[in-house]
Amino acid sequence: MTSLTYRSSKPDSWTLPRAHRDASQRLAAYGPIQPLAKPSLLERIFGLR
Repeated sequence: MTSLTYRSSKPDSWTLPRAHRDASQRLAAYGPIQPLAKPSLLERIFGLR
């Protein structure tokens, strides 16, 4: 018997690792990192954070 595998289509993108992106490539593609929580009213008024 042989241990060869036959694949009729390319592997799913979920199973393949993504190519590495450095910070400048990520910034160009998606923009600056945004905070998850929205600032409160006081934070917006006084510019705290």
